[in-house]
Amino acid sequence: MHRTLRIASLTAILALFSTIAYAQVSGKPITIVSPNAAGGPNDLIARLIATKMGELLGTNVIVDDRPSANGVVGTELVARAAPDGSVIVIGNSGTHAVNASLYRQLSYDPVRDFAPITELVSNGLVVVANPAFGANTIPELIALAKKGSRINVAVAGATGELAGNAIKIMTKTTMTNIPYKGGAPATIAVLSGESDLVITVYATVIPHIKTGKLKALAVTSGKRLALMPDVPTIGESIEGYEVVMWYGLFAPARTPAATVRRYRDVVARVLNMPDIRDRLIGEAYEIHGNTPEEFSALQKREVEMYRKIILESGMTRL
Repeated sequence: MHRTLRIASLTAILALFSTIAYAQVSGKPITIVSPNAAGGPNDLIARLIATKMGELLGTNVIVDDRPSANGVVGTELVARAAPDGSVIVIGNSGTHAVNASLYRQLSYDPVRDFAPITELVSNGLVVVANPAFGANTIPELIALAKKGSRINVAVAGATGELAGNAIKIMTKTTMTNIPYKGGAPATIAVLSGESDLVITVYATVIPHIKTGKLKALAVTSGKRLALMPDVPTIGESIEGYEVVMWYGLFAPARTPAATVRRYRDVVARVLNMPDIRDRLIGEAYEIHGNTPEEFSALQKREVEMYRKIILESGMTRL
């Protein structure tokens, strides 16, 4: 009898703490900062989930675009925000893993300054080439590089550059990175033949693949994309290779654990809604919704992986 009462009391106390933590933001608008360009993946994913999150939390969830180079400005804004759950950020493998080593003096610490909430989605990048390019597969690309042929890779961002650098490191080959200001200009460069390859997101290149204006050599993820089942992974040719672009929610460090857990649980419900799932799967995303602990472990592994690629490839640090 006494044991039952103690369990009941403990349950009530835990429920009370959860209610208090949630009350800090309940009824108060929540802002999701998107630190990359409006209309890009961060912005689109945030807007897709924001309304549903607000309905479940009983408040308005607003998306605030704060674009800047590599997402630094918007991400720093959230790192310095009050840890009360009112401001969170939709980060990605660039803002919260790559930047840790890409910048010599980054204005925020991607691990120390944030409380991971959940990984939302991930997908592999697609390696595409101009149809006239002399390789149709990754083994043919490697063979061409080893013959000493000049291969120009249009670079559309840090993650795409790192994905290409990882190929070069693991195969001991040389290819020339040509920087462009975003995925669209880089893709146009390959379409025109100005560059040979680009490694970028599915949504940017799929229309051109369907019309035959570009050819897909491989995807960078550990498994084939469901929407491109005939396109192999790079890992099928280079053992151990895997690079994915992931997107997730982060709160400022020291945000109450109950608030972080509440947001994660709500977002997991949103990601399981049929209309949300269909939209994300239709964009070639793999859906996650993992726990804060799982997401934190993933982030830390990725920070180390990208640090190694950046240092070994001699990539220019900012």
